[in-house]
Amino acid sequence: MMYGLFFGDSITYGEYDGVFGGWVDILKRYALQKYNEGSNELILFNLGIGGETTEGLLKRMPHEMVARNAADGNIIFIGYGANDLAIKEGNYIVNTEQFKTNILTAIQLAKQYTQDIYLVSILPISKNIDGIEVASGKLRSNDEVLIYNQILKNIAAENSLHYIDFHSAFLDDKEVLLSEDGVHPNEKGYGMMAEIVIPIIENYL
Repeated sequence: MMYGLFFGDSITYGEYDGVFGGWVDILKRYALQKYNEGSNELILFNLGIGGETTEGLLKRMPHEMVARNAADGNIIFIGYGANDLAIKEGNYIVNTEQFKTNILTAIQLAKQYTQDIYLVSILPISKNIDGIEVASGKLRSNDEVLIYNQILKNIAAENSLHYIDFHSAFLDDKEVLLSEDGVHPNEKGYGMMAEIVIPIIENYL
């Protein structure tokens, strides 16, 4: 039995998807169905927390991994940035240098348990809120998304990690795949994310 641990924010958690519960929950059901059909057992844990940044990840990651360490191995997914890159009261919540440092620290923590580490890209945001301060006081822009995603891509390449590029998959159809708030996917978007990751999950079944 292997474990898959999905660390992330509300997009990992599946917020705003009242149909499927988000992409990770779709994958959980898929892995269970495959197990019932005779495949290897892969238990997936949705460890997404709404509003979390890489600062929060580092505080809880060691405890989460100790509690969920499978004898047959682990797969770790790290999906952060949508909150880190937001600007509030004129400052980034987590600036680029600190974001890079935090991701690298998280990778070192993850490597204590597995070499199977996946960095998850940040999604594009809707044109309706691009560069606009929303009710929460946060401002996000697609320019910042590209900068933070490039950090993730570089880290993945330099550390021989996997990079899951949801951003490219969403880019052309983002207005159809995002929910009303312009940040979170809708059920169609989450469904597409799950479809992209199913072939990865298949490798462990």
